Amino acid sequence: MITKLVMEAMNQPKNEEQGFIVPIGVSARHVHLTQADVETLFGSGYELTKKKELMGGQFASNEVVTIVGLKLRAMENVRILGPVRKASQVEISATDAIKLGIKTPIRESGDTKGSAPIAIVGPKGVVYLQEGCIIAKRHIHMSPEDAVKAGVQNGDTVSVKVENERGTTFNHVQIRVDKSFTLEMHIDTDEANAAKISTGDTVVIIK
Repeated sequence: MITKLVMEAMNQPKNEEQGFIVPIGVSARHVHLTQADVETLFGSGYELTKKKELMGGQFASNEVVTIVGLKLRAMENVRILGPVRKASQVEISATDAIKLGIKTPIRESGDTKGSAPIAIVGPKGVVYLQEGCIIAKRHIHMSPEDAVKAGVQNGDTVSVKVENERGTTFNHVQIRVDKSFTLEMHIDTDEANAAKISTGDTVVIIK
C-alpha cells in the first residue's frame, strides 16, 4: 500500500508552485556564417570543422574570428557555430556591445533587420555586415514532449525563477519547441554573471 501511494504521488503532474524545472546553458558571444562568408574569411572551398556537438544538429567549430565595432574596437577568438546559415549573424552581450562601441538590439535569433553593423575578420579576409549584430533574447529550447509537460507552446513567453542566493526572476523568456531540441534555457554571460548562474544550474518556469 505504501509503495502504491508513493508511486501515485510521483506520477502526479507538478503543481503550479513546483513549476517545471529547466537546466541552464550560458551562451558566450558567437558567430553564425553563410558558406560564402566562411570562404571569404578562410579561403575558397573552406568548410567549418567540428569542435563540439550542440543541440539541434548545431556544433561549435574549431574556427574563431575577430569582430570589430564601428569605433575599431575589437574582440578576438569569437567562436563560429555551425552549420552554415542563410544569413550571417553575430550574437554578443550588452557588455560586449559597450566595449565594441555599438548600439545592439535585443532580438530573437535570425531577426537581424535594422540591427547593429559589425565587421568580422578571418585569416583570409573581412566580412562587413551592415546589419546582423544582436543581443539574443533569452529563451528555452524544448522538445514537443517537454512542452506538453510544461504546459507551453512554441512562441509562448514565460517567466522563470532561479533559486539561489541571488533569487533572480527572469521575465520575457521565449519558448522554442522542436523535436531536435534538448531541454535547456539559454542566457548570455551578462545575465548569468548578474544572477550568479553557471551552465548546469536550473530554473523553474513560473509563467
